[in-house]
Amino acid sequence: MSMSLALVTTQYKIHIHTYNTHSYTQISTRERRGVNNLMASSRMSTSVELNLHSSHHSSSLSWRRTLAPDAIAIVSTSSRPHSFSALTTKGRGNAAIVTCNAQSAPAAVNLAPGTPVRPTSILVVGATGTLGRQVVRRALDEGYDVRCLVRPRPAPADFLRDWGAIVVNADLSKPETIPATLVGVHTVIDCATGRPEEPIRTVDWEGKVALIQCAKAMGIQKYVFFSIHNCDKHPEVPLMEIKYCTEKFLHDTGLNHITIRLCGFMQGLIGQYAVPILEEKSVWGTDAPTRIAYMDTQDIARLTFIALRNENINGKLLTFAGPRAWTTQEVITLCERLAGQDANVTTVPVSVLSFTRQLTRLFEWTNDVADRLAFSEVLSSDTVFSVPMAETYNLLGVDTKDISTLEKYLQDYFTNILKKLKDLKAQSKQTDIYF
Repeated sequence: MSMSLALVTTQYKIHIHTYNTHSYTQISTRERRGVNNLMASSRMSTSVELNLHSSHHSSSLSWRRTLAPDAIAIVSTSSRPHSFSALTTKGRGNAAIVTCNAQSAPAAVNLAPGTPVRPTSILVVGATGTLGRQVVRRALDEGYDVRCLVRPRPAPADFLRDWGAIVVNADLSKPETIPATLVGVHTVIDCATGRPEEPIRTVDWEGKVALIQCAKAMGIQKYVFFSIHNCDKHPEVPLMEIKYCTEKFLHDTGLNHITIRLCGFMQGLIGQYAVPILEEKSVWGTDAPTRIAYMDTQDIARLTFIALRNENINGKLLTFAGPRAWTTQEVITLCERLAGQDANVTTVPVSVLSFTRQLTRLFEWTNDVADRLAFSEVLSSDTVFSVPMAETYNLLGVDTKDISTLEKYLQDYFTNILKKLKDLKAQSKQTDIYF
């Protein structure tokens, strides 16, 4: 692939009208048909507008499921701004209409021969997060040329530069900042998610739509997207609903891609249970028998690059899960044994989470809290977040013995880090120590 110079200004609006929350409409839009490469110094002004209307269950997201390709009519013309319309006819007496209008500048002009993009050139989005930083480390260890997309921040992500990565500033909530970060990139690995204080849709839907559209327009060769296990089974949970819709959106663009669904990170248990137990503080749990197969993010990163190099996995949906699924109480008991002391456990009944979620739905300014409580409610229900991994390991050529267990991970943490701090009579204030 070679890069060419162009100046493109694109605006697209998505208007969605749904009359039954059991119907789903997915849209796939290219800013410019026939344009595979964009410029080395591009500008793209993008606005996304989502209008969600539903006559039932106003708390549910209305851009939902089931997309039947044979039931969709797409109309476009090359002589005018692209216009796409879709009508899904499946469902019980309902119809969902989607319209997408895109206005593009005149056709791109090739000004000079471009430089071939190396297959080792990758962009990691969300590189400072729990998973993103491990993806960066693994990529650098395996010889990739790593570029990290991070938001402008008062405290720069210097540790990424120290490792040898290139850091570029952009913000998924500001789509015009995205295109320049993709110049010269072969593969995008998307680890990003919104911050707790942000509306879920801002980054996880609108930002991802803009990123995927830019990747398609600029000829990105492969896109890796991390999703959530069972996201297709919980339309009542906004974050899981958005993840599922993004999966479908990415698939419909035609990009070479891999979607990887995850169950849970072992690293998240450190701040939630290990540190509070050592510091003799309360830990929070529920009375539900939910089981989660936590996985070390280092293993996730390693398996991701194995999948990335396997051309037979293009377009596939994979699910990564740890060796064993654990309940909250089992995790707490394990931490107690390794720490050598009892935990002060505060149990929150699932009914309280449900009531709190309903209460916060009554006020516009607490809607985002309700969205996140919905996810907590699912995690606290009688659900198993795990899958058999034998087939996946066989596909990737991985030995089960090479995957970290939660017992080994937590034992290393207590033995090698926090115990030393405790012996020195130091108090750890950092709860996101990863190794």
